[in-house]
Amino acid sequence: MKKFLALSLALTMSLSLAACGGTGGSSGSGSDTGSGSSSGSGGDSGAQTIGISMPTQSLERWNRDGSYLDQQFQSAGYETIVTYSDNDTNRQVNDIQNMIAEGVDLLVVAAIDGEALNTVMNEAGEAGIPIIAYDRLIMNDNVSYYVSFDNYTVGTLQGQYIVETLDLENAAGPFNIELTAGDPADNNAPYFFGGAMDVLQQYIDSGKLVVVSGQTEFDTVATAQWDSQTALERAQNILASYYADGTQLDAWLCSNDSTALGVTQAIQSDYAGSNSVLITGQDGDEANLRNIVDGVQSMTVYKAVANEAVVTLDLAKAILNGDTIDESLIENSAWDFDCSYDTESYSTSEGHTCPSFLLVPDVVTADNMVEKLVDTGYYTQDADGYLTAAG
Repeated sequence: MKKFLALSLALTMSLSLAACGGTGGSSGSGSDTGSGSSSGSGGDSGAQTIGISMPTQSLERWNRDGSYLDQQFQSAGYETIVTYSDNDTNRQVNDIQNMIAEGVDLLVVAAIDGEALNTVMNEAGEAGIPIIAYDRLIMNDNVSYYVSFDNYTVGTLQGQYIVETLDLENAAGPFNIELTAGDPADNNAPYFFGGAMDVLQQYIDSGKLVVVSGQTEFDTVATAQWDSQTALERAQNILASYYADGTQLDAWLCSNDSTALGVTQAIQSDYAGSNSVLITGQDGDEANLRNIVDGVQSMTVYKAVANEAVVTLDLAKAILNGDTIDESLIENSAWDFDCSYDTESYSTSEGHTCPSFLLVPDVVTADNMVEKLVDTGYYTQDADGYLTAAG
């Protein structure tokens, strides 16, 4: 049943994206409110309202998340208020304050900046509103639960792919690599980067991998707002400064797909070498899947956000029903995807851990994308071989 719900969300996503402004634009903090039907599994929820705050519509993945969450809660009989805050923290604070004023029963918040929502999280806590930090941890102790993918594992999967593809255990090397991390305001970004570097560091230390630019620290390689143009310009500078003489570049670690787009564009336009450069990513954005088909991006770590919405709904139901919440939620929900209950890994302050439900991401390449994305119903494959989000 849970898999059916997730696939149904995938099939209806395109209609939802149209309702909230499509995948390309940034619509600011406009909200989309609806009562939904009571035919879903949570039809006894009455008139309870869920406030859903997403960071932006300028990145494809947040359109998917917002649409999946909206569809999931409405189909279960809840009313929803959905906002997109145009990557403006002040606007997100205002959006959430408006939801509090409207008396929402629960908040689902994907923070633009996990460090910048303290005041409004305190206001929600004072109002007795439970908070689910969605995908990005919010550094405030009023957060009730955290739902995300295992972010450290995302990075380790990227690092392991580089190790295996370059055959670092057996090849003589050395191989040249550059690094691009995510938004320093996103608490997930250090986990992604740290997971990858924990895999790669031993090869850097041994000289098997060489970061020619010398740029290895997170603060140096981070990309504000995960912006493709910022990643492009930094990559162009690195290529001009360190590779213009024909020095071979073998791999570029990119923490997500939007930064990978910028790096890929720079390599296509500015790289003097003739070899194919291994490029990692994360999210499964359509433009990046196209690049994988075309052989200019090597892989992406896919996170089935429809399943993340399923977990969020079942967790929200349990919170609002006053149920005891622990690993039994996973057992009772009978999800047919992997998820773990973690009470140790994520802290909102010193000495205060946030109970977390962590899903498992998956590596997608040209060789397995049909199996991982098309056969599962999340995407369809066009006659030209490219993938399109199902709808």
